[in-house]
Amino acid sequence: MILSSARLALLDVVSPPFRSALWKVLGLTALVLVGLWFAISALFERVAIPFFAGFVPDMPAWVDNAGPFASVAAGILLAFLLAFLIAPISALIAGLFLDDVAEVVERERYPGQPTGVPLPFLKSLLLSVKFLGIVVLGNLFAFALLLVPGVNFVAFFAVNGYLLGREYFEFAAYRYRPEPEAQVLRRRYRGTVFFAGLVVACFLAVPILNLLTPLFAASFMVHLHQRVSAREGGLTRLSPPPGPAARLGDPGR
Repeated sequence: MILSSARLALLDVVSPPFRSALWKVLGLTALVLVGLWFAISALFERVAIPFFAGFVPDMPAWVDNAGPFASVAAGILLAFLLAFLIAPISALIAGLFLDDVAEVVERERYPGQPTGVPLPFLKSLLLSVKFLGIVVLGNLFAFALLLVPGVNFVAFFAVNGYLLGREYFEFAAYRYRPEPEAQVLRRRYRGTVFFAGLVVACFLAVPILNLLTPLFAASFMVHLHQRVSAREGGLTRLSPPPGPAARLGDPGR
């Protein structure tokens, strides 16, 4: 179930119906990064350098002559900073298009099943912020891997496997189910969802490829939710506004 869903998600990411969302995410991410580059550069030149110069007014002559080298060093530092921000920014932006991605998967892959209901804007925005936090946390763990190998390697996949699996599966389920029911379903299949989250964490750990993590994860969890729902007796479309939750038997956390 997990492997077949992951295979379909990989095919989805490079398929023509996904290209619109892909180019939107990459284009907006590039615009935000360019804007940040100019903003941080201006802040460094106009605020940071004068601030530190105020503490050391009589700088040695060799420091005064090292201006070009300082600029190069600042540029390298800024490049590393923006490289760290690429994945979080793309996750935040992609979160706004996840319903489009889910709808494409449901329509193209499951034509005989009802199409889910897009999340309300505020709910979608909240999920985008949560996805941003998860990706930031994952990148911090990835950076820690360079410093203390072993324990942090396990922690990176354990934490991100749980968080990514939880949030993206619930996103796919919210399109068909009231929130309490979606959470209960996720708990019932907690092991499957966790291992699916590990697959997404592996995707997140690969530089450059991690730009596609939100799109891959959304497609992956839509496929997984479809398979889980088939075991539960099928899907019914959630009519907005949702009525009282028809709760599943809650097995507990």
